[in-house]
Amino acid sequence: MRIILLSAVYVCSFFVAFSQQISPISPLPSKKQIQWQALEYYGFVHFNMNTFTNVEWGEGKESPSNFNPTALDCRQWARIAKAAGMKGLILTAKHHDGFALYPSKFTTHSVAKSPWKNGKGDVVKELAQACREYGLKLGIYLSPWDRFHPAYGTDDYNKIYAEMQKELLTQYGPIFEFWYDGANGEGPNGKKQVYDWPLFHSMVNKYQPNAVQFSDNGPDIRWVGNERGYNYETSWSPINRDEIYPGYPQFDRYKNGQENGSHWVAPEVDVSIRPGWYYHPKEDNKVKSPDSLMKIYVASVGRNANLLLNIPVDTRGLIHPNDSASMMGFAELRKKSLFNLLKPSSNKIQVSSTFNSTYTVKNLSDQDVSSAWAPQVNDSKPIVKINFTQSVLSNTLMLQEPIALGQRIKSFSVEIEAENGEKWLIKAKTIGNKRMLTFPERKVKHIRIILEEYRAQPLISNVALYRIISTRNESLYH
Repeated sequence: MRIILLSAVYVCSFFVAFSQQISPISPLPSKKQIQWQALEYYGFVHFNMNTFTNVEWGEGKESPSNFNPTALDCRQWARIAKAAGMKGLILTAKHHDGFALYPSKFTTHSVAKSPWKNGKGDVVKELAQACREYGLKLGIYLSPWDRFHPAYGTDDYNKIYAEMQKELLTQYGPIFEFWYDGANGEGPNGKKQVYDWPLFHSMVNKYQPNAVQFSDNGPDIRWVGNERGYNYETSWSPINRDEIYPGYPQFDRYKNGQENGSHWVAPEVDVSIRPGWYYHPKEDNKVKSPDSLMKIYVASVGRNANLLLNIPVDTRGLIHPNDSASMMGFAELRKKSLFNLLKPSSNKIQVSSTFNSTYTVKNLSDQDVSSAWAPQVNDSKPIVKINFTQSVLSNTLMLQEPIALGQRIKSFSVEIEAENGEKWLIKAKTIGNKRMLTFPERKVKHIRIILEEYRAQPLISNVALYRIISTRNESLYH
């Protein structure tokens, strides 16, 4: 009888605890999608045949003898990327011209035919080793378009591409991201290829199940819809994935994601530090400044996306000093700017209601994305108030949702009052993984965050206040 009673108590307590949890709302991110989103910032390395022919898109007719870097050093790439705060590097293992940076058995157009290291070199291998040394993750870009391969435009090419995937996925250690391009033009025989996307996706899932796959529609992460360095004010991670495909001509209709999308496919912002993706000497003085990169960060990571910053490695096989200097300046700005000004000793956070002891106001300031504050279900106008005992000079408010439970917030507003009594209102849409709202720099006295529309019971995991500055220690947001 005692055993039965104890069991009943256990079952009862289990259901009480379970009832205290807020149910997730679909679609939900997978574990690897959550881990990818946490990376926030990593690098793209465009270095290939185009580097030596000084073009953006090669034709596939280039001689392998063109590829001959004089001082290639992947350790330099990794060292700079690490110092810049990047979490990984994605390499262009093969671009549209078909030249492979590793000695593939499935093409004759590769480093094996080049004079570099007498045809014994392997850029992918060297970068994989450098990434391991510096604690970076390795990603692979393998363009499906191939303007060299004689099989392109036939059924055989899909199998060849899959075999090249297998080489890259099995010989170089863990891969965190596999990047497809949507470009699809004619091959050397004048034919276009009908890509076997299910086959390509299955190769990554089989050999690197923890890697996310990027394209216009994922399947795991998606293109943001531009290459200018920003995500949109409204950004849903859910999207109707099966309605689109890589190279979809009306992708603009899907650039914001969809509130009730069928799959979780969060956006990635890809942008180059220079005007071009490949190195061109004439662009040495056109490198984006640290200030510009900081604004890009806020408009990408600060709008529910990850930032993929491209670095065009030069003909020596090195990151140019101008690019490196800008990346270091950007890292310094993040260090100085992304410092939470909300301190328990100088402010008081209040909320309109609290769902229960699991979802309390303390979760808003613990910097833990897995915990959250939630209002009562019957709270028709959930509010978070921040009152400062001493005004704080700032220009950016950051909010996060616990995305493991789904994306919920449809719209919200922020009322800000400065020390001098000046007030202004910010109307905003989605939050997602992270949302940064900028405003004219002022000494802030009070902040009210009003949650207006939501798909399900709202949850906020973190709130932070920043003063984002320029290289001159001035506000970037006036």
